[in-house]
Amino acid sequence: MTRIDNSHIISDEEFFSFLSKRKGVLDGVCVTGGEPLLQPDLKDFIAKIKEKGFLVKLDTNGALPEKLKDIISSDLVDYIAMDIKNTPEKYAVTCGMEEISPDDIYKSINLIINSGKEYEFRTTAVREFHTPEDFKAIAGMIKGAKAYYIQNFVDSGDTIVKGFSPLNENDLQEARAEALKILDKVEIRGI
Repeated sequence: MTRIDNSHIISDEEFFSFLSKRKGVLDGVCVTGGEPLLQPDLKDFIAKIKEKGFLVKLDTNGALPEKLKDIISSDLVDYIAMDIKNTPEKYAVTCGMEEISPDDIYKSINLIINSGKEYEFRTTAVREFHTPEDFKAIAGMIKGAKAYYIQNFVDSGDTIVKGFSPLNENDLQEARAEALKILDKVEIRGI
């Protein structure tokens, strides 16, 4: 089954039929989630998309580096976007967990940087989780990356926990300045 949005699930057959009809109109497919690497049949699913001639972008949180490595080494993705949730010290609380080992996150970062694929790292800036100074530490985690994007939080009304808010423009600019102390390319999305 393939989920199109929060309310509509379609069969794989319907999904691939749709793709066939959109050949020449769509260039690619973004495989996103939750965390798509949790799906046991993801590799086969992406392979079928590639067989139809589409580019594939994979969104991941980096928690499953072995599965990510398998997808990359199978040459099944053209672009990888990884969310860097926060500094290592704040990672677990930002993810809503009691604890999290940053080892898998670092493994995924290194895999992506050295993959030979196009990629990006990004952090969704949330006032309740991030200070502008945190973005220097986050940039340090991805040192050597080609690009880093700070995307401001937008309350869609669908968050699991309510009460989050975006950074203001001054704080976003300060966050960018902090990240630029480590990285050459840092851009802000959502302002």
